[in-house]
Amino acid sequence: MRQIVLDTETTGIDPSEGHRIIEIGCVELMERQPTGRNYHVYINPEREVEAEAITIHGITNEFLVDKPRFAEIADEFFEFIKGAELVIHNAAFDVGFMDSEFARLKPVRKTAENCGIVDSLAIARKKHPGQKNNLDALCKRYGVDNSNRDLHGALLDAEILADVYLLLTGGQTALSLDAGSDSGGVSGGIRRLPADRSRLSVVRASDDEMGAHEEFMSMLEKKAGGTVWGKLEQTE
Repeated sequence: MRQIVLDTETTGIDPSEGHRIIEIGCVELMERQPTGRNYHVYINPEREVEAEAITIHGITNEFLVDKPRFAEIADEFFEFIKGAELVIHNAAFDVGFMDSEFARLKPVRKTAENCGIVDSLAIARKKHPGQKNNLDALCKRYGVDNSNRDLHGALLDAEILADVYLLLTGGQTALSLDAGSDSGGVSGGIRRLPADRSRLSVVRASDDEMGAHEEFMSMLEKKAGGTVWGKLEQTE
């Protein structure tokens, strides 16, 4: 299964008011494993970024002046996400902006007609009803390191969301003794092991060690007047 964890940053909050995408960040997963293949681009929105939006993501109008327009990156972006399952936190927001951008071009493309869509916010709300389920809250709950997230950024947020999503949908999270706490998660945050790491060696007991083990087990059988594992062996 190919999944794309996706996030966008925008000039404002409503595409129907002419707001545009200014950054796209994507992280590719194959069979729930990061492949190291990402997609990231800044986009000239051909309009002003609202001051309130700049306080959230820090992307200024001056920074975007020389960046490509959406029409220039639309094909490569579409090819990257086509056929994949998109994992998005508050998917309606990002998909609404993507569809608005694609609607300006020919042929018109609809995200949901070309990709599956998974809303990680909806999953989090179902799993943790009545709790905060924004990305920062989920990072705290699952022990994901978000210390570099002073401002929102599409690629950084997609990378963080990938870790959160994998834990949210099946990863082990209660490794601490205080499994019921809100932090509840992995001690020390997530650490990925390199794919090319050396395999663990298997150490098998020697004949002498096996003999000593059998002798010890026989002694336990005699002292206890029988053991559970002894009865199991007799029934096999």
